[in-house]
Amino acid sequence: MNKKSNEAKYNEQIQREKGDPEEGMRPLPWILTMLLGAMTMWGGFYIVTTPTGGHTELGDQRTVSLLRPAAQGAFASADTADGKQIFIGKCSACHQASGLGLAGVFPPLEDSEWVKGDPVLLTNILLHGVQGELEVKGVIYKGQMPSWNSLSDEEIAAVTSYIRTAWGNKESLIGADLVKKQRAITNARTTPYKNAEEIKSGT
Repeated sequence: MNKKSNEAKYNEQIQREKGDPEEGMRPLPWILTMLLGAMTMWGGFYIVTTPTGGHTELGDQRTVSLLRPAAQGAFASADTADGKQIFIGKCSACHQASGLGLAGVFPPLEDSEWVKGDPVLLTNILLHGVQGELEVKGVIYKGQMPSWNSLSDEEIAAVTSYIRTAWGNKESLIGADLVKKQRAITNARTTPYKNAEEIKSGT
């Protein structure tokens, strides 16, 4: 009797226990289902009706003039290089954005006799670089300026023209035809200029 009583109590306790909760499946709200369907239909319609712009195998057909940022001032033309941007990217680390250079290390371009003088000399310096002594505004600089011969005639003309008109310099612009001429004249040179005499020799 006692055993049956215990079993009955045990069964009653089990029946009072609630089952473990289970995670059920809840369907998406109907409005969300409709929204997703509408977006899918619109996406398909957009893909079908939007023109592709040509054969994909031809790649990006934009020209350099379209991709180049608009130039300012004397270089405001889609077909010319932006001398200021070239200077910032290739020259300002040494000569500084102010054009003042670093005293005793990198020569200034502001009011420099090499900048304000014969444009042929400045063009030759950019074409072939300098490795040796060079006097600028009464100070001897012993360093190395790399050749920018890899720049196009238009790019060298643009950056030299920018240098000759920035920071109070008021010299004439340099054209790409002059750069092209000097590139041909000095084509035999394979090393940087060592001093002022070599630069002035014009070869």
